[in-house]
Amino acid sequence: MDIFDKIAKNMGPLGQHQKWSHGYFSFPKLEGEIAPHMNFRGKEHLVWSLNNYLGLANHPEVREADAKAAQDYGMAYPMGARMMSGNSNHHEELEKSLAEFTGYEDAFLLNYGYQGILSAIDALVDRNDVIVYDAESHACIIDGVRLHMGKRYVFTHNDIDSLEKQLERATKLTEQTGGGILVITEGVFGMSGAQGKLKEIVALKQKYSFRILIDDAHGFGTMGETGAGTHEAQGVMKDIDVYFGTFAKSMAGIGAFIASTEEITNYLRYNMRSQTFAKSLPMPMVLGLKKRLELLRTKPELKAKLWEIATALQNGLKEKGFDIGVTNSVVTPVFLKGELSEATAITMDLRENYGVFCSIVIYPVIPKGLIMLRLIPTAMHTLEDVKRTLDAFSQVREKLEKGYYKDKQPATA
Repeated sequence: MDIFDKIAKNMGPLGQHQKWSHGYFSFPKLEGEIAPHMNFRGKEHLVWSLNNYLGLANHPEVREADAKAAQDYGMAYPMGARMMSGNSNHHEELEKSLAEFTGYEDAFLLNYGYQGILSAIDALVDRNDVIVYDAESHACIIDGVRLHMGKRYVFTHNDIDSLEKQLERATKLTEQTGGGILVITEGVFGMSGAQGKLKEIVALKQKYSFRILIDDAHGFGTMGETGAGTHEAQGVMKDIDVYFGTFAKSMAGIGAFIASTEEITNYLRYNMRSQTFAKSLPMPMVLGLKKRLELLRTKPELKAKLWEIATALQNGLKEKGFDIGVTNSVVTPVFLKGELSEATAITMDLRENYGVFCSIVIYPVIPKGLIMLRLIPTAMHTLEDVKRTLDAFSQVREKLEKGYYKDKQPATA
């Protein structure tokens, strides 16, 4: 069979809907200044879909730093991969600051979060090692695990009993192979908003020999007293062996970092293929990230405002009887009962008639018969934005319960 013929017959679980979803449900275009209120298809919308947690995307000091760095250096400098010709004092200073902030000896800058953690997993384990990972880990972790040439065991999401059973299996296997065990989980799970049970996982080190890697993309900058991350919030900063954070969420930028001991970080510097064979982060991004980190560290009022909005939103939803799952972070899911046609109709109604733009999540990401509307609060939202959203959601739920959206055909007009 011609591979193109095969593709034409199976566009994939998301691609199969692209003819009617593209530009509206998938690949939508939000225009205007990055803010809670942006334009979608020519109309103003209240937006809950931007990972701009602390509102740094358009902070005046950030915009100034970005612009000055671009003027001084352009977008090409430094040229080449870090190992060959793309290093600079600014890259190393940012790494030092990130390590200090998150409580580690050293940190390593990564060009992108997705490829970064995938490559880190590949570098940390060999075919004799066993990976034990949470069932609801992000796609970047799943893809990293798929690269592993050895055994991998999955434990039920946030289920410590399940984790222990898999650790028992892994321990028996490594006694034969001579390898080690790497446990992988998340600080904050980006869909449900639930924190990973880091404290309970770390406690299992008293019974089993393993190292732990956490992906704290949604926790870095939002969790903990200083915003250092979920490991700070749970009091286990000294117990997480390898810490991964991205700049795409709280820092409103591009790239990521990984932190650990000096020895492990240096090992990753010289063995992560995604960094060895990729161009260094351009200087405007690095200098812009230095300014973002400075603001994250010195302006705690940004995180305080984020949590004020998140708390008002989540409490308001619960008071109105909405199911927001088990979130204990700022990520706010709203679960409704319904099918695909109802999900698309609800989303369109919210956008077209209420001017509320949020992400929609359906099967296979969540179980059949459920619809999840995912809200990402930011420090730039207001309590009036919260009220407007609660009112809109209440009216939409009433329509759903009355069957208003039943058998609606997906459309974008």
